[in-house]
Parts: sequence; C-alpha cells; structure tokens
Amino acid sequence: MIRINLLGQIRPKASRRASTIDTGGGGALPTLFIGAGVILGVLVLGFFYYTWQNQLNKENAEIKRLTAQKTDLEQTKLQVEAFEKQKAVLQQRVSTIEQLQRDRTGGQELLDMVANTVSRTENLWLTEMVRKGSVLSMEGSSASVNAVANFITALKRSGYFQKVEIKETKQDEKNSALQTFVFQISAEITPPPAVQARPTNTPAPAAAAKAPAKKG
Repeated sequence: MIRINLLGQIRPKASRRASTIDTGGGGALPTLFIGAGVILGVLVLGFFYYTWQNQLNKENAEIKRLTAQKTDLEQTKLQVEAFEKQKAVLQQRVSTIEQLQRDRTGGQELLDMVANTVSRTENLWLTEMVRKGSVLSMEGSSASVNAVANFITALKRSGYFQKVEIKETKQDEKNSALQTFVFQISAEITPPPAVQARPTNTPAPAAAAKAPAKKG
C-alpha cells in the first residue's frame, strides 16, 4: 500500500526510539535502589536481632548460674546453722563438765579449811552451808558481832575466797534467854594455786605424809 505525506515533513523515527529507551532506564533505577535498601535493612535488622538474641542467651545463662549458686548458698547456710546449734550444745556440755570438775577439785580441803576456821573462832558455829558453783553460802549463829567479824577476816586470809560479803546479821529474837546473833555470809571460792594445780586423784600433803617411806 502506498502512503502519501501531504505535509511534506519526515517523521523523526530515530528520536522516537531513543525516547523509548530513556524511559525504560529511568524506571529501573528506583526499583534497584529500593531493592538494595530493603536488603540492607534486612541485614541490619538481622544483625541487631542476632546481637540481642546472643545477649539474651547470655543473660539467661547467667540467671541460671546465679539461681544454682543461690540454692547452694542456702544449703550451706542451713548446714552452718546446724553446726552452730551443735557447737552450742557441745559448749554447754563442756562448761558443765568443767564446772563439775572445779566443784570437785579442792572440795575436801575447802571443807577442812572452813571447819578449822570455825573451830578457831570463839562463840561461833555454822548451821547451814550450801555451795552453788563458785559461791559458798553460809548461815550460822554467834554470841557477838565481833565473832562474826573475826570469822570473815579468817576466811579472807585463808586464800580460798576472793570476795567475802555479809548478807545479814541480826539478833536472834527466838532465843530470849541468851543474847545471840544470826548471820548470812556469801563467799566466792578461789582455791589457792597449789590446790588448783594438784590432780584430783593426788592425795593431800597431810595424807601423803602419813604413808610410810619404803626402804631400799
């Protein structure tokens, strides 16, 4: 078919092709940038997610370790408390045994000393004597207050007592025929070093002197 150009102008075919090529290239670049941005964002988010997940795993592991350590410490605390209670019981037993040993050591010498002191003090006699631990309580009667004072002085000089105190002294109202005084004395027992150092089964010096010497 023959076409006739009435206007006398030639249509620009080459420029039309170039325009089509330029339009296609301009639409591909934004798409490329968007895809690169999406990929970069995914990578960044993946990096942060990995970092946070790793940190979370470390924190969870630390929490488990601290929880196990807390459990061990609680068990150790219970064991220490049980040992402390057992130690207190054993210490009480040891204290009781030591107190009984102190009460038994020097008991005979103490009685002999008190008896001799009473016998050397005129117009004085004891009616009751009780020992509780290291404290000796004595009750008695005397014909005068001076006799009580002399008895206290003799007890202090004996070396068996660290502190001697008179609790009460008064005239005996029950005995109206004869003037007498009743008294109460407490003394803290501290045996002399010779008595403390001597074993329990070792005889007193007086008893040892009675044993006959063996001839070679």
